[in-house]
Amino acid sequence: MSSPAATPSLIDERFSALRAANRRALVAYITAGHPTPDASVALMRGLEAAGVDVLEIGVPFSDPLADGPVIQRSSQIAIEHGINLDWALTLVQDAALTIPVVLFSYLNPVLAGGPDVLQRARRAGVAGILVTDMPVGSDPEREAWFGASGLDFVRLVAPTTPETRMAEIGRHGGGFVYLISRLGVTGERDSLAVDLPDTVARLRRSTTLPICIGFGISTPEQARAAAQLGDGVVVGSALVRAADASIDDAITLARAMRDAMDA
Repeated sequence: MSSPAATPSLIDERFSALRAANRRALVAYITAGHPTPDASVALMRGLEAAGVDVLEIGVPFSDPLADGPVIQRSSQIAIEHGINLDWALTLVQDAALTIPVVLFSYLNPVLAGGPDVLQRARRAGVAGILVTDMPVGSDPEREAWFGASGLDFVRLVAPTTPETRMAEIGRHGGGFVYLISRLGVTGERDSLAVDLPDTVARLRRSTTLPICIGFGISTPEQARAAAQLGDGVVVGSALVRAADASIDDAITLARAMRDAMDA
């Protein structure tokens, strides 16, 4: 459900500015607390400086079924550092970013955060939330709770989603739609899915929300190709893997993707 606020959200404003400049959004995913809590804050700030438009902050979870081995490992490392949802919010607050932040989580950590967790997220500087394991219509009461929070409720769409379902997802979402470019778990791929243009076209017919394409985008060339189809590109596993080596490597990769998308 969309944010109840009458004024545009930070995410809306970001995409409006990008449209006016004929540019596409670079959306970066990192896991809160990876590779270390202090490095995580430095990474957030470095990614903003490198040209990232929206930052997805993953809440570490012990059973991340939708994630591939790279993000699973980063989540385990963060958990070993003691990072949970509250610590993730503290890191976001410490980073004090000017770009929109989307909290990326499974449902259980959010529920464990208590009834005021979404308000605490807003106070920490979070603009949107994406819950990976909460499909549209699965829990109307809980969805209403998310929708009334003032956070943009970012929704996922799969390539197998029918157009009628895409339209329903769009009506109950906010900020942008995260289009999963291929089936399976998160992780780097050698190429984009061959049916991606058709999937984007079907989604365009179903919603007016910006479309950000993710899952498997790992090189500047892939980011540029995806940007020619969607309104934004989501990069996760490739950045997390680079951060395993150093945060400078992750920042350099993000800058290369930004440059490729703008070329």
